[in-house]
Amino acid sequence: MSTVQLPIGAIVGPQGIKGQFKVKPFTAKPHSLSAYGPVTTDNGLQLTLEIMSINSKGLAIASANGICTREAAEALRGMTLLVAREKLPDLNDNEFYHADLIGMTVNNQDGIWVGSLVSIHNFGAGDIAELAQDRGPTIMVPFGSDRLIRINMETKELCLLIPDGLLGDAKEDDKVSGDDELS
Repeated sequence: MSTVQLPIGAIVGPQGIKGQFKVKPFTAKPHSLSAYGPVTTDNGLQLTLEIMSINSKGLAIASANGICTREAAEALRGMTLLVAREKLPDLNDNEFYHADLIGMTVNNQDGIWVGSLVSIHNFGAGDIAELAQDRGPTIMVPFGSDRLIRINMETKELCLLIPDGLLGDAKEDDKVSGDDELS
């Protein structure tokens, strides 16, 4: 029986010279990274984290047994921290884990298919949904509680409020041409 592992953070690099490292948390509270017991890296290394502090950028400064040097911490750079799904807290109504949404069909506010959810990113200004379309590169659209209209876990569909013009759907009246005179 395989255990489903979900990502709870990513190691972004070493912190200092004594083996501490910075972790970008995927949890609601950065301190909870250590609350689920030992974590596993994507290469199979098991770590028991101790969260030392949270820096001004929201990164957790962590230590782990066996990681005692800057070089050992540097070797962890880019690793994802995974935990068994059953160790995560139960969800309340209308709550979900991002991992449960990956692969869902995404429709806009008019019910028109936009793409399939590939990933959810946060670069510091809120969540962004990365969508795969039938052809071409993936697209990024805002994804957050103010943009999320509906999630249907049974049909694996979600509906997002997508700003007008973001997907090349601007109305002719809204377009500005270089030939227009400024008054």
